Amino acid sequence: MQKRKLGNSGLEVSALGMGCMNLSSGTGKAADINDGIKVIRSAYEKGITFFDTAEAYGPYTNEELVGKALKPLRKEVIIATKFGMISDTGVNSQPAHIRKVVEASLKRLQTDYIDLLYQHRVDPNIPIEDVAGTVKDLIQEGKVKYFGLSEAGAETISRAHIVQPVSAIQNQYSIWTREPEAEVLPACEELGIGFVPWGPIGTGFLTGKITADTKFDSDTDLRAVFPRFTPEAIRANMPVVELLTKVANRKNATPVQIALAWLLAQKSFIVPIPGMDKIEYLDDNIKSVAVELSVNDLQEIEGGLATITFKGARLNEDLLGLSEK
Repeated sequence: MQKRKLGNSGLEVSALGMGCMNLSSGTGKAADINDGIKVIRSAYEKGITFFDTAEAYGPYTNEELVGKALKPLRKEVIIATKFGMISDTGVNSQPAHIRKVVEASLKRLQTDYIDLLYQHRVDPNIPIEDVAGTVKDLIQEGKVKYFGLSEAGAETISRAHIVQPVSAIQNQYSIWTREPEAEVLPACEELGIGFVPWGPIGTGFLTGKITADTKFDSDTDLRAVFPRFTPEAIRANMPVVELLTKVANRKNATPVQIALAWLLAQKSFIVPIPGMDKIEYLDDNIKSVAVELSVNDLQEIEGGLATITFKGARLNEDLLGLSEK
C-alpha cells in the first residue's frame, strides 16, 4: 500500500484509510463484533494503517470495536476519533466536555493516546480558538498527537490553525459532492493541511448497486432521510454511475475504483476513508490505489460531470445545519 502525508504535519498514513462507522451504525444493522474485528484486521493485513471512528458511531460501540480489533496492532496503526457531536445538550465543544470525551474514548479504544482527534462538528457557541487551545493542551499532555476538524469551513480552519496547527480536515467529498473545492481544499493547500474525504463513494451510490427500487431501513440507515436517496433522485442521478462504469470498463476496473482513484488524483494530500464493512469491499476499494487515471481520463470524467445536474441535497436538513461550507 502506498503512503501519503496529511499536509505538513508529519502524519503519514496509508493512501486509503478505513471508515469504520458502518460496522456499528449508519447504513444498516451493526455487524457481529467478531465479524467486525475480522474486517478491521483484514484491512490492516492488506496494507491499511489509518482507521477512522468516533464516539457518535453506535454511539460508543464503534470505538469499542476499533479498540478491541487494533489493540494488538496499536503501534502499527493510526487511529482517528472525534468529539463534540453528541452530549446531553447536542453539539458540545466546551473545553471540559472535550476532556471528558477524550478520557472516555481512550478507555474504549484501549490506548493511552489518540493519533488524530477531530472536532466532529463546529460548535457555534464555543470559539474555535478555545477548542484548538484545549486540543493543544491535550497534545502537550501526550493524550493526543494531531488535531483535525470535520465539516468545517475555510474561515474556521484558518482561525483554528493559528492556535494549534490543524493536521487534517474531514469533510464530505466525492465525485458527486464537490463543495470543498470552492474554499476548503484551497485553504488546506495554502496552510499545508491534509484532507480526508468521508463518503468518498457517495455513501454507496457510486458503487452502482443502488437503484430506485432500493429500500433503506428508516431505523438503521441514514440514507432513508437523505434527499439524494429518494427514488426520484436516484433515477435522476444515475448518469454519474453510467459515467463511472464507462471509464471503469475501459480501465478494467470497477466504478468504486474509479471514484476513489478520481479523488486520489485531485490532490496529493487527499486520503479517502471509504466505509468498508465486508472483506470483499476491502479488496475492491484497495485496488483503487493502483488505478492510474490519465489526463484524458480525468478530462473525460470532468466533461461528463459537466452534463449532470445532481438532484437532492447531500444530507438532510438537520445534518446540513451542523455543517459549515
